Amino acid sequence: MAVDPSLLNWLLDSDPALRWQVERDLAGAPRDIWEATRDRLATEGFAARLLALQDPDGQWAGGAFFPRDFDFHGPEATHGLEAAEGAGQPWTATTWTLNTLRDWGLDAAALAGTAELLAVNSRWEYDNLPYWGGDVDCCINAYTLANGVWLGADVSGIAQWFLDHRMADGGWNCEWVEGSTRSSFHSTLNALKGLLDYEAATGGTSRLRAARRAGEEYLLQRRLLRTLSTGEIVGPWVTRFTYPFRSFYSALNAADYFRAAALHDGAAPDPRLADAIGVVRSARRPDGTWWQERRHPGRVWFEVDVAPGEPSKWLTFFGTRVLDWWDGASGYVPPR
Repeated sequence: MAVDPSLLNWLLDSDPALRWQVERDLAGAPRDIWEATRDRLATEGFAARLLALQDPDGQWAGGAFFPRDFDFHGPEATHGLEAAEGAGQPWTATTWTLNTLRDWGLDAAALAGTAELLAVNSRWEYDNLPYWGGDVDCCINAYTLANGVWLGADVSGIAQWFLDHRMADGGWNCEWVEGSTRSSFHSTLNALKGLLDYEAATGGTSRLRAARRAGEEYLLQRRLLRTLSTGEIVGPWVTRFTYPFRSFYSALNAADYFRAAALHDGAAPDPRLADAIGVVRSARRPDGTWWQERRHPGRVWFEVDVAPGEPSKWLTFFGTRVLDWWDGASGYVPPR
């Protein structure tokens, strides 16, 4: 799918964190061009601002998953899906900031020594567990698996944790500790992202690859959108697109994962993605953009995208990239 030149120029007029990805994945720029843009992340723009906010002990906001001043009995105390409609958990602590920097493509060399500092100074708010040992929450462990392998920490124990805590239906659920035995769309997608990053960095193992593919199958059986029992849309959040993605599931977030997994595996898109791709396509505006639909409530260091109801460069990038991949593989011809 050829990107309209005016749309491409609009996307290129962005912070380096987004621009280098547009250059690589949409503009077809030579490697030396997009690598030069990516190299700017440590010294300018959004990523440099986050780097400057790191505490001397290696953390951000003084905490592993929550800021040091977080009130666990106050209005911010709900998190996950409950926070989507409430005050919202803060997004400023160490794990969220590392997730952001990693997702933006920052060279881990810019965080030299951080893995060691976190091993000494950071503990999970749950039971004071050591940072690189992981938590009981599978989404937190997915982030830590990806962040750890990126920064050079030994997170092989967390990789094993995913084998030990996979549900019988193939996926994962952060509520397993409360007794849940059914997988969650949100938790499964986050787990898959962490496993794919770990596999890409280390080569993985046959058991981890099998677990990843079983988790993918859990979502594919449901067409990334629907309950298996009734075929109904699993929730309103599945068709609501927001950047940053955070921990929340959407058809776009999931489709972007399956694009990355297919490219990693050297595989064609699975036909069962078609319904989710249709949702992504239908959300595109006539001018080729996708709009920000909401913001996840909660404290942030600073905003990196537009307010709800405005065209989002980030969502437009992800939506365009997903459709470009799908259409290129399927031979889709847009209507005139």
